[in-house]
Amino acid sequence: MSRERSLQASPTSTRPHGRDDRWRQTNFGRLLSNALRRFEARVIDLLTAAGHTEVTLTHINATRHLDLEGTRLTDMASRAAMTKQSMSELVEQLEALGLVARRPDPADGRARLVYFTPKGLNWLDDFRRAVHRAEIEVATTIGAEALRNTKQALGRYMPPKQG
Repeated sequence: MSRERSLQASPTSTRPHGRDDRWRQTNFGRLLSNALRRFEARVIDLLTAAGHTEVTLTHINATRHLDLEGTRLTDMASRAAMTKQSMSELVEQLEALGLVARRPDPADGRARLVYFTPKGLNWLDDFRRAVHRAEIEVATTIGAEALRNTKQALGRYMPPKQG
């Protein structure tokens, strides 16, 4: 069955644009997107309360691609699916905040590694605590078992990338 035909044969609607459009607000992707926005906003609020008013969600997303032992800028950009130039801008901002620095790559003297500074590692600890607290708040709302099951199911749907 072709993709178009399988979409037309959806059991939930016999008309392409039925009058009941609740699906637009309640489909899996929309719910994930809304939950992600709420969760990330809460993490930012907790970081702000901890005194980290300068770090934005964009900065956080950049640091998610930075290994504790250091990472090449090109690898960070690739992992984040962004250009090297865009990642370089974010790293420059993080350097200005004192959270990361660059040093020569011992494996290749021509390359440089981005790494967390001591201040950056302290920020990373606060970030971890903020994520943990936000997860506790989610568990309070949906239940600890539901959170655990959701994380496991999403891990199967989209396994974390290695490296």
